[in-house]
Amino acid sequence: MKKNKIFRTNVSTKHIRDYLMSRIDTSNPVETEKVGRYIKHIEMYREMERTVKKDGVRVITKNGSQEFTKSHPLLGEINKVNTAIMNIERTFNFIDEDEEKTFSAKVLI
Repeated sequence: MKKNKIFRTNVSTKHIRDYLMSRIDTSNPVETEKVGRYIKHIEMYREMERTVKKDGVRVITKNGSQEFTKSHPLLGEINKVNTAIMNIERTFNFIDEDEEKTFSAKVLI
């Protein structure tokens, strides 16, 4: 039986930071700040994801003689952080590589 390759989706935050910084106007402090916040959110997301993976998606809460099975409290927080990540992504003002190209008059006519 052939083993399936594990597809790793986590890219190092250094690679993400380098990529984003290459796509924004680094002289713009607002855009640079967004990259920092984006990276912090990814780090929080990954830490919460590791905790849920370790603990499991369900937790048992004991109250005296009663036991309740609930979803892990971090699942809701993971969703909130994910939403924040996606919102930050939407606000990036990437430098369009096509804008930097110069066109001759023949191409424009």
